[in-house]
Parts: sequence; structure tokens; C-alpha cells
Amino acid sequence: MSAVRHRLVAAAVSLPLLVGVLGACGYGSEAKKDTAADVAPKGPKTDGLDNVRIGLFGNTTHATPLVGLQKGLFQKELGGTAVKPSVFNAGPAEIEALNSRAIDIGWIGPSPAINGYVKSHGKSLKIIGGSASGGVSLIVNPKKIKSLSDLRGKTIATPQLGNTQDVALLNFLAGKGYKVDATTGKGDVTVQRTDNKVTPTAFQQGSIDGAWVPEPTAAKLVAAGGKPLLDEKKLWKDGKFVITNLIVSQEFLKKHPKAVEAVLRGSVRTNAWIRSHPAEAKQALNDQLADPEFAGKALPDNVIDPAFKNVDITDDPLAATLQQEADHAVQAGLLKKPDLKGIYDLTLLNKVLRSEGRPTVDDAGLGS
Repeated sequence: MSAVRHRLVAAAVSLPLLVGVLGACGYGSEAKKDTAADVAPKGPKTDGLDNVRIGLFGNTTHATPLVGLQKGLFQKELGGTAVKPSVFNAGPAEIEALNSRAIDIGWIGPSPAINGYVKSHGKSLKIIGGSASGGVSLIVNPKKIKSLSDLRGKTIATPQLGNTQDVALLNFLAGKGYKVDATTGKGDVTVQRTDNKVTPTAFQQGSIDGAWVPEPTAAKLVAAGGKPLLDEKKLWKDGKFVITNLIVSQEFLKKHPKAVEAVLRGSVRTNAWIRSHPAEAKQALNDQLADPEFAGKALPDNVIDPAFKNVDITDDPLAATLQQEADHAVQAGLLKKPDLKGIYDLTLLNKVLRSEGRPTVDDAGLGS
């Protein structure tokens, strides 16, 4: 993936701000080397393919692919076609990998999915399914911040300029009457963009007063003495908002629909297994995170327990909330108003859901 990383760095320097700032969930910008699932391919090849290459992050908001790989559920659906995962630290690298045909399908946050679609003028990807909702909180130093009215003059971290949590914080602050320059992060509240891997240390050292972050970073901050001040679920209708989608290269979708359907079936069945076996699923997730090719370290109980609990697994991509997140980025001045019509193709997902006896899902008017 070194060539991919090289192109990503070069592209990141030259991208215009209003289009380029939408990042990922904030776990860095490099892709780790390809990994192989433990379960061996067996049986006929799906769509005649030797392998299907999937992208994912090594964190709890990507429980679906991590658990599905650990339990061999994707491999079971693909038969003789091998699952080849690549682990990424953030969305821009994963989008670059998708565009360069280094991966075929990927789990990713809403902001990089929007960014990838808009930058390609609607030609690079489709969102084909959901994966996770929620799992984002504002965690603060209780000695410095007692309530939401104490934020003025404080420094709050987000993972990346224009990423999903950054946009959410900027939108929340604007709604509370705080004025912040979206680009610089300076204003009534200082928004400091800090890599999630660094945020716990910055919090302990006192260089930030709090952070608006996804799991498991939120749980790590609580373990370090932080106080949950706001769960972002409280800001959304029914407490649901997309944090992880499933995307596919449009070219791969057109050429290999049976393989895409197999991955979607694996996703739906993995999610069903997670819901019906929560304790086992949490252990499977942590076992996969312990693998050096994913995160390389299992999370302690006081982190994995709340982090797993705070993320809601879903097949529904929650399309209406994707449009809202894009609108929030526009209002913050981080994105030109995007045309998201056609970003979803839920045909195969709904086919799988019907076959599993589950209700179908809606694309909120943003389908092909």
C-alpha cells in the first residue's frame, strides 16, 4: 500500500479546502498492510473471483467487519473466493484505495463517503449498506467543565478538520450561540484537531479540556478521569445517526453483483449474530483488535465494555442522517452544497434483508 500512501499525501496537499476537508473518523491517514482472514476459502468461487478485497478500521465502530472476519461469516458467504482485508487508520486512505482499485468494498464513516462521492462527481462509489450508529460523545475534564454552559474559553478536541465529529461539534456550538471559525478552530471555544491516538495523552496532560470523539477514544478518556457531558445520540431523532457505512466501487458493483450480495449477506448475518450474542461478540471484537494486523492490542475491560455498549449495530444506513450531516458541513462552511442524489444503491441489501425475513430500508430519496 506504499504507493497508495504516497499518492494520498500528495493529493492531500493540493485538495481545495471546501471539498477536501471532509475526513474520516480520525484514526490517522495510513493504511496498514493487507491481512488475511483466518478462515480458509472453501467451495465454488463467487462470480469467479479469486478474492474480494475489503477495507475497514481497527476500532469498535467497525464491529461488523471485525466480528464477521473473526467468526468467518464473510468467508462462509463467499465460498471459494478469499476475503482479503486491508486495515486503514482513516477514511481518506481508504477512499484512495477504492479509487485506485486496491480494495473493492469498505466500511467507512459518512464524511469520507460524501467526500469521495462529491469529488468524483458521483462516479466512484455507492453506499450499499449500514453498519453502525452512535458511539460518539463529548467527554470533558470535570474539574474544568461542569456543564455545557462552561464551554466558553475552553479547548475541545476533534479527530480531524472537517471529519464527522468535527462537523458535529461545530454544528452543536453554533446552535448554542458560540462563534468559532471552522477552518482555524479559533473562537469562543477553541476546536483543536487532534488524532484520536494522541487525544488521551493530550487530555491527561491538560492541553485539551475535552473532546468530541468516537469509541473507543471516548471510553479511554473516561478511563483517564473524563466525564461524559453529552452523548451525540441525544441530538438525533430516535437517537440514531450514521457513524459507519458500507461502500463499494461502482465498477466492482456492476461487474460482480453476486460477490457484493455475498458480502452484504455476511454483513447482515454478522449483525444478527452480534445482536443475539452480545457477550461473545464483544470478545470476538476484542480478539480481532488484539491481532497485530488490526489494532495490535486488546482493549481493557473498562474501555471495551462501554465502547461496545455505546455503538449500535444496524443494517440500515440511516440515509436521512447522512443528508443532515452534509447540511451541517455546508452550514459550517466546510463543504459546498453537495448533490448526493444517487449516492445510495440499496437494491442488493434489501434483497438480502427480504431473504432473511427482515424489514427493508429506505434511501431517503438519495438512491440511484
